[in-house]
Amino acid sequence: MIYLLVTLLLIIVFSFSLYYLEDARSNNGPPGNENFQHPPSQSLRQENIGTPDGAPPPPPQRKNPFPFPPFVNMFIISVLIIGFDTGMRMMVRWSKLEQEKTLLEKENVQNQLAFLRNQVSPHFFMNTLNNIHALIDVNTEEAKESVIKLSKLMRHLLYDSQSELVSLSKEFEFIKSYINLMKLRYSEKVKIKLSVPEQLPDKSIPPLLFTSFVENAFKHGISYQNSSFINITFSLEPEHLTFEIVNSIPDIKKDKSEPGIGIENSRKRLDIIYRDKYSLNIEEKSEEYKLILTIPV
Repeated sequence: MIYLLVTLLLIIVFSFSLYYLEDARSNNGPPGNENFQHPPSQSLRQENIGTPDGAPPPPPQRKNPFPFPPFVNMFIISVLIIGFDTGMRMMVRWSKLEQEKTLLEKENVQNQLAFLRNQVSPHFFMNTLNNIHALIDVNTEEAKESVIKLSKLMRHLLYDSQSELVSLSKEFEFIKSYINLMKLRYSEKVKIKLSVPEQLPDKSIPPLLFTSFVENAFKHGISYQNSSFINITFSLEPEHLTFEIVNSIPDIKKDKSEPGIGIENSRKRLDIIYRDKYSLNIEEKSEEYKLILTIPV
């Protein structure tokens, strides 16, 4: 602001000086000597031969290229300079505010994702501990092996899942280990099938994106008395990954209870991460529950 005031003062002083200088020049002499006249040059005397009085013609007047006096012109220029400087300052301030707003929104989104992602860990951990607890009385050695497998899975939950992205191979390996750990609890009447591509590209996805859906299938699609099944299939295309899970619906669980918090949190995560670039379709029939999720990779 001080710089603008100093600049404006200099422009005004310069405008006054220019105005009086132009006024002095228009009188053909220095200020204060109105009777001073330059002697006509030889060329002017020759050009004015034959004129009635032999007097030299008046000196040519310089035309002002602007429609206003010099002082007014300089004042207009100063106003334009101040307006331009003020506009630039406002633009810089607006840009800074927008950057701060974007940063806050990004931090808020990251906090939401961290909260939703961390909701998976307690559910998974409790379900797995329940499985191991059920094995202790049946098969002690197998329960010990399950604890070792659980420690590997917890390593993935504590470290790998804290990153924004994990490789497809790590995420698929985590799901395989989780399914194998869950199989220990069920009898041969439960058919569990997992199909993944043999060759995986070097691509990454958000961690624990499918865990809630797998947990939901084990929670609502398994029967200890009757035959039941869970079929999980991953298919890759050049730009998309499709996750499909189909599970049976036991008679005892056909009350169509409200969806669990895991499914709702997964929807929120998908909305935040992919917005409208993903598709999630759920079909529930009398004997079968089917979920298809497609995400870009």
